[in-house]
Amino acid sequence: MLHPQVTAAAQLRRRPSSEELSADPYQRLLGVRAAMEESNEAETGPALPLPVVADFDADGVPCRLYATRVGGPVLVYLHGGGWCYGSIETVDRFCRRVAERSGCAVVSVGYRLAPEHVFPAAVDDAETVLRYLRKSGTELGLDPARIAIGGDSAGGQIATVTARRQRDAVTPLDYQVLIYPALDPLTSSESYDELGEYGLDRASMRLAWETFVPDPMLRLTPDVAPLAVADLSGMPPTLVITAEYDALRDEGADYADALIAAGVPVVHTRYMGVNHGFARKLATIDAARAAADQVASALRSALTF
Repeated sequence: MLHPQVTAAAQLRRRPSSEELSADPYQRLLGVRAAMEESNEAETGPALPLPVVADFDADGVPCRLYATRVGGPVLVYLHGGGWCYGSIETVDRFCRRVAERSGCAVVSVGYRLAPEHVFPAAVDDAETVLRYLRKSGTELGLDPARIAIGGDSAGGQIATVTARRQRDAVTPLDYQVLIYPALDPLTSSESYDELGEYGLDRASMRLAWETFVPDPMLRLTPDVAPLAVADLSGMPPTLVITAEYDALRDEGADYADALIAAGVPVVHTRYMGVNHGFARKLATIDAARAAADQVASALRSALTF
């Protein structure tokens, strides 16, 4: 059963006006972006104060650092939003809670969005940030020898593609956190048929994939479709979080199973009664706080040795 908190949280976001609905596709997209930012504080709550919250530039990529101590490991985090929406601000409260409870620093990445910047811009930005942290992380008070990567939804896709590319470059990451990741450009799983009425449907995901990767010939390449990767061995230990009422539920579960089959240590947790996007809504959905705390606990166990 869908939790009443999910229904209540959905009412906080402004619905597109008739003018926005009748506008050209790009103007409609701008309207959705604005609505997500406008509802952010109501959905996510007040900012948790931390010793360090600082914006910085990682060789051209805007980032925000959250830290509670000097010399700790770091999670590089990629926000969700269908590769077209979202920002450092929309995951600010989530990143603060994870940093405060894990003892790890969090670097939130303001990667370039589609359609202004299509694939591979977002992946390039993630890799730029990793190179910067390995080169200059100690100057930021971080331990560049202990780096995890994570993200939600589209950010989960960017995160695990980047993790696989780092594996192939023999610069492996230590851990990955994938929160209801978007992994299947074909939108082929049964959960799309069963759960499309709960806030995210097949049509909207197809549009997101097409906007992010306009060239259909690229959509089943390993840098776009993680489930198409033939060999997942050597990927970092992984936490996968999925949601019961999420159209992306099955592809996240399938990827967790594929990682396990490849010998990768995996914890897969399905949060019941919630839908896509729940994890950042700390002020409105109890499960969001539980998910953030699970991420923090996993990072603390994996990285704070």
